[in-house]
Amino acid sequence: MYILEGNIGAGKSTFLQLIERRIPTLGVALEPLHNWQKNVYGQSLLANFYQDPHRWSYSFETFAMICRVREHVREQEMNSVRLVERSIYSGHYCFVHTGYQNGFMSDLEWLLYQEWFNYLIPNRCLPPKGFIYLRTTPEIAYKRIKKRNRLAEKAITFAYLKQIHEQHERFLITKKDILPELTQVPVLVLDCDQDFEKNSAVREEHFQRVEKFIQHGEKI
Repeated sequence: MYILEGNIGAGKSTFLQLIERRIPTLGVALEPLHNWQKNVYGQSLLANFYQDPHRWSYSFETFAMICRVREHVREQEMNSVRLVERSIYSGHYCFVHTGYQNGFMSDLEWLLYQEWFNYLIPNRCLPPKGFIYLRTTPEIAYKRIKKRNRLAEKAITFAYLKQIHEQHERFLITKKDILPELTQVPVLVLDCDQDFEKNSAVREEHFQRVEKFIQHGEKI
């Protein structure tokens, strides 16, 4: 299993849809956004989180972690090469850390979340064979979010995207304060400030690099 990571607006879902057509032997799994976007008792957890993160951060992030653990375990049991959108790891190291730093979680909620993470992840989830990081500047990510104009994302600020970017860099580039087993996982970094959906040359270069990265990983 390989995991595709990147900031909000990096183009992860589009990248997966395109590479699935380019490399038919590669199975892809989109982030299960429907789990937290769908209305439950008339509410969307994702929309609620963006509109009032202090109230909804712990509820949203705990539910997201449960969904991601379930998906991770299911994917790691498949006997095929898989590329999965986002992960329990970026959920924890990028989004939840940022939320706690911004005061969206109380100290007690943060401790409870960590208890769940430390119980579920090391005991049930095997590290991926590699991470593929769609790297974008916060400025580009912000422009794309504004352009696609999704209702649930209207409350996202540039400052928040900048924080999420910095946490991705810490998680995937400097690999600071992460699980020891993750420090050995290789990371392929793709510069995605250019629009790979419209630029076929950039898109093809990305896909060739992904292909080589996975071929190397499968030989180990």
